[in-house]
Amino acid sequence: MHKIADGIYWTGAVDWNLRNFHGYSTSFGSTYNSYLIMDEKPTLIDTVKAYGFDEMLQRIKAVIDPSKIQYIVSNHTEMDHSGNIERMLEYCPHAEVVCSPKGEEHLKRHFPPAGRYGKKDWKFRVVNTGDTLSIGKRELTFFLTPMVHWPDNMVTYSASDNILFSNDAFGQHYASHERFADEVGLDVIFHEAAKYYGNIVMPYGTQVLPVLDALSTLRVDTICPSHGLIWRRGEDIKKIVSLYRRWASHETDNKVVIVYDTMWHSTEKMARRFYELINNANIPVVIMNLQDTHISDVVTEILSSKILLIGSPILNNRMLPTMASLLMYLKGLRPKKRHALTFGSYGWATVGFKELETSLTEAGFELISEGVYKKFIPDSADIEALSVMLPTIKKVLQKNNAQEN
Repeated sequence: MHKIADGIYWTGAVDWNLRNFHGYSTSFGSTYNSYLIMDEKPTLIDTVKAYGFDEMLQRIKAVIDPSKIQYIVSNHTEMDHSGNIERMLEYCPHAEVVCSPKGEEHLKRHFPPAGRYGKKDWKFRVVNTGDTLSIGKRELTFFLTPMVHWPDNMVTYSASDNILFSNDAFGQHYASHERFADEVGLDVIFHEAAKYYGNIVMPYGTQVLPVLDALSTLRVDTICPSHGLIWRRGEDIKKIVSLYRRWASHETDNKVVIVYDTMWHSTEKMARRFYELINNANIPVVIMNLQDTHISDVVTEILSSKILLIGSPILNNRMLPTMASLLMYLKGLRPKKRHALTFGSYGWATVGFKELETSLTEAGFELISEGVYKKFIPDSADIEALSVMLPTIKKVLQKNNAQEN
């Protein structure tokens, strides 16, 4: 039994083996968080992914007879949240499903009228921002958060406990015996929170900022996300909220990330020379080979980097498939206020580099210069000539620093 506060329990499921979630790597697995509030009208906040039902039900039964649950709050329709509402209603058939207007629409689309477990006759209670629900001594307040990151999203707040059930906001994909962020290495958890934001929430910064403004009026002592660990210490809550505001505003550090793939090490030689030049200039820099690095980990570095140096050789007049995959992924995430420089090696035609440049601009990057391309194997003079780009890189970073100050 995992007690979060007086009368509030974590009833979720842990997936220790998850290694891929919607195309991004989850090296630490994940949790699907569900929360049970014990009051005059017991309330369940979300369910879990389909295969976690038995684990969730076992935890609920350790606290209460499931038939006594009066409300199931669906903060989000995506199936890792709502996947077991239908099965749960078999145990508490009189419970009402509390959701946003879009949530009702989406749930009816996700669960066919006949239902997998018999005739479906759900009782919906549709709520909007500011609506409240009395469950006894507690009153729950709901805030719609559309497009953070689906149209149906909302969060639930218990003023009696100063707890925000934050849906996908402030979450991380992290499997653990512990339930609270401060029980685990915070460097790891903040990194996983950044990875979660970068790979899932980044396109919706415009929608995130007004939500943060609205929630800033609440006293929040605990944040219970739908994935990962719970935030309960004031300094940690302040930091993660501050990071979300920074990320949503597309603010970056004066940092460079170099991402490349290579065939015969020519592009790699260029990448390593760029790394040497930038590092020797005391500029924070990370270098990543796409053969060894998942694109979601690249995105985590891009989240905090002002400049992306991206290199590929040419194969059949095109960039390498790994690079094309990364750029297609970035087009969906739409990072803003970031710059890029392209480089690479080619044999007899440079047409593929135009595709590389165009893809970057379509993904939202501003090119800081013409690309740097070398024929076949760059010699020592070619490698040394890369230093000409260092002043341009410094200038972009200095401009970024001036704008932030």
